[in-house]
Amino acid sequence: MLLCALLALPVGAQEAAGPTVLPHRVTLVETGDEALDFALADTSRLVRLATEAPVDAFGLIARAEEEPALLRQVLQSEGFWAGQAVVRIAGAAPGTPGLAERLAGGGEVAVEITVTPGPRYRLRDIALRPDGLDSAAPVAALGAAPGLSPESPARAAAVLDAEAALLERLRRAGHPLAAVAERQVVVDHDARAMDVTWTLAPGPFASFARPSVTGETRVNPALTARIAGRLEGQPFDPVALERTRRALLALGVFDLVRARAGQRLDEAGHLPVTFAVTDRPRNAAGVSLAFETNFGPSGRVFYERRNLFGNAELLRLEAEATRIGLGTDEANARISANLRRPGLFDGTTSLVTDVTGLRERLKAYDRDAVVATAILERPFADGWVLQAGPVLDIGRVGRDGDLIPARLAGLVMGARFDSTDSVLDPTRGLRGQATVIPYAALDDNGGFVRAIGTLRFYLDVSGNGGSVVALRGTLGSIIGTDRVIPLDKRFYSGGGGSVRGVDFQSIGPRDSAGRPEGGTSLAEASVELRQRITGPFGVVAFLDIGTVGQRQVPDSAEMRMGAGLGLRYATGIGPLRIDVGLPLQPRSGDAPYGLYVGLGQSF
Repeated sequence: MLLCALLALPVGAQEAAGPTVLPHRVTLVETGDEALDFALADTSRLVRLATEAPVDAFGLIARAEEEPALLRQVLQSEGFWAGQAVVRIAGAAPGTPGLAERLAGGGEVAVEITVTPGPRYRLRDIALRPDGLDSAAPVAALGAAPGLSPESPARAAAVLDAEAALLERLRRAGHPLAAVAERQVVVDHDARAMDVTWTLAPGPFASFARPSVTGETRVNPALTARIAGRLEGQPFDPVALERTRRALLALGVFDLVRARAGQRLDEAGHLPVTFAVTDRPRNAAGVSLAFETNFGPSGRVFYERRNLFGNAELLRLEAEATRIGLGTDEANARISANLRRPGLFDGTTSLVTDVTGLRERLKAYDRDAVVATAILERPFADGWVLQAGPVLDIGRVGRDGDLIPARLAGLVMGARFDSTDSVLDPTRGLRGQATVIPYAALDDNGGFVRAIGTLRFYLDVSGNGGSVVALRGTLGSIIGTDRVIPLDKRFYSGGGGSVRGVDFQSIGPRDSAGRPEGGTSLAEASVELRQRITGPFGVVAFLDIGTVGQRQVPDSAEMRMGAGLGLRYATGIGPLRIDVGLPLQPRSGDAPYGLYVGLGQSF
């Protein structure tokens, strides 16, 4: 295989560019090492500039004379310390007398690059030395240089990576001013080996000074000081510094939070730290639209007021209407007010209060209700959040216009975890959530416990987000079925968000009129293959499975499946989603397919 770059200007274009432009073809002869060939071609100025920046004969010769030194750097970075690169222009060396005049005679010129890697050198001796007696202990604690071992290839990149890892280890061990005093690299051409010796200067062990928060912000300084102040007195650790920066950013009122550690210790021997913050706009509003074949369009509007009272509060007012295509009598509506107050207690706990009014007209039930919650949320470890708080659900639930009072009080207990790389379009990581709510009926002494958990996993097959496998699993169960479970608290499955292609809420037991009754157990699973095609466009193939049962443990008796294809178009706020799902076990009266449109991935 030959790697070529061709300059072939039309006659008119050559005249416009000037008569001295020299058409030429560059060929990089392959070495037999595909990875090395790619690195050489990517570095070569002759290959890259042949079409980007045409030159005359003198310019081409100048480039050819510089080329071997560039390519030798690539060879050395891969461990080929005796490698050579030779350039020939029309069969002659670039320094041949009179070459420029001969090339100017006209016609396309052939430029050939031949690279001879030679043997790959190996690492021999790898040593770490302290810069003084005080440095001996922390340097000894480092152990071996990470990623390097005798007889491994003498790659420059591996040496630099090991050096960066050594410094990071020292910093994580509490030495913020760690540096490399000297790096000695000795290449033994006779033995085809390379020795590397680092002299390391860990610097003093230090803890964080009391951080300062700067920037033009309306947020109460006592709040930011409480959050940032958790660093004070802790041993220096870049991970702790980044965790605190993210905690400030998680308040939701800052567009940007930068963390800057000092270059020297203060008089007390502590490391100064400054967080520079920039406020987000205080007001935000938005509209979203969606469409589903069975129920027509739906819409949602919201308004947000950030830093409402100066303590990073977030007020969100939201209204939503769904199933609009079925007419006014069958449409659903929701209106809610949500207030989030972060930074309570030690600065890590948030109080989230919510009041929602609901009107639901579904196949399974009709419901009018007001639901109020007051949930405390506290993060712990990396990516984990615990939740707990009361819920009050007051309303009427029934069928065919016969609604009976349903008044419940409960205690929400939950946890969620998120290690994904994006909210709307994740390509790797894990996301999970589990909620358990014991309910007590206010009209009698009955009660039950409703539990549900969902786990999502994303695997970046291609390594660049172009090919992603997404998996989702959900399990739910209701304990305490010795009493009648309200229709709205039972489990249902089918439709967008669960089993696409299957009618909404159609999976599971039905009454004598064929309406869904819901169940006390739920199991769902989905797999999606997400493939980016070109630019912002991508496609998805999916399979969804769901079952709803009458026992506390899910079974496969009512299992239904849907499969289909989807189209994705990437936007600045997430992918636009269009999915078409088909039921794999269609029943009489079922729709032949389902069309789902929305923003963000299906899960």
